[in-house]
Amino acid sequence: MTVRLLILGTGGMANNHAEGFAAIDGVDLVAGVDTRPAQLAAFCEKHNIANGFASVADALSWGGFDAVTNVTPDGAHFATTIPVLAAGKHVLCEKPLATNAADAEAMALAAARAGVVNMVNLTYRNGAALQRAAQMVAEGAIGKIRHFEASYLQSWLTQPAWGEWSTEPQWLWRLSSAHGSKGVLGDVGIHILDFATFIAGEAAVDVSARLATFDKVPDGRIGEYTLDANDSATMQIRLEGGALGVVHATRFASGHLNDLRLRIFGDLGGLEVRSDNHVSRLYACTGTDRLTASWTEVECPPTPSIYERFIAAIREGAPAIPDFARGAVLQRLLDRAEESARRDGLVLPV
Repeated sequence: MTVRLLILGTGGMANNHAEGFAAIDGVDLVAGVDTRPAQLAAFCEKHNIANGFASVADALSWGGFDAVTNVTPDGAHFATTIPVLAAGKHVLCEKPLATNAADAEAMALAAARAGVVNMVNLTYRNGAALQRAAQMVAEGAIGKIRHFEASYLQSWLTQPAWGEWSTEPQWLWRLSSAHGSKGVLGDVGIHILDFATFIAGEAAVDVSARLATFDKVPDGRIGEYTLDANDSATMQIRLEGGALGVVHATRFASGHLNDLRLRIFGDLGGLEVRSDNHVSRLYACTGTDRLTASWTEVECPPTPSIYERFIAAIREGAPAIPDFARGAVLQRLLDRAEESARRDGLVLPV
């Protein structure tokens, strides 16, 4: 079955989507959509895409596609995805699903009503260590969850390994709420919250959060970008089974390009998941190893990419996980964390 794919948005991340989907047999990249004509034309030429449209409405009038991958900025996800769902097209949407819980829930409801494949791109679900850890927890390898700690550490505000943040729009928009950014909490906090609660197999029931935005340039502004989005986030979370955890994320972690950690402990053992610049590993302290506090690396089978899982779900009716419903759950948690921060870290139910 050939799947005709439209790419909505042609920014930096869209190149990853184009390359990932193009590598799958039977997937045709048939169209791109962007309001910027020059960027759209360059993107379509680069990826050998025949059709380009200035709006979702124009693309839907044409209609020559089966599925959409939405790589627009966060603030555009809701407005661009709803009409695509109404047209009965399958959708993979970048994270976060929306910029508030009401919109995310509306997107999840619209997807369910449309009966189409719907997925949110929580890229670290691709990690073999994460998947194996979740399986071990579900199988009871560490017993009842009692405590966890999780972090997502980046350093692109302290060094230019990925480019100079102060001169490149792909980084500046992530620092500006007026450009749709929810700061580090929405950008990478959503990953570590999914990372932790997915492996634990339990939902968060309450959260306390603190957010910080630091002075980076005089007057806090570069050109059209007001740098007011949060740069660091800390959270305390209680899971439905009673376990307590701490979660933090920042863009100021020198020495860490793009690193996630989860240490999770039950009454029968512990697991540690490390993802260092997209290389993941899993370590376990279970059974008699607990007596000597010894940790052993666990072999983890490879996991299909989000692009492969999306296409498989369309072709075969395979489980479309993580779906929009999961994206909405995470957005509710993000919203409550933001509200908690506005209220000086007050513990709020999710």
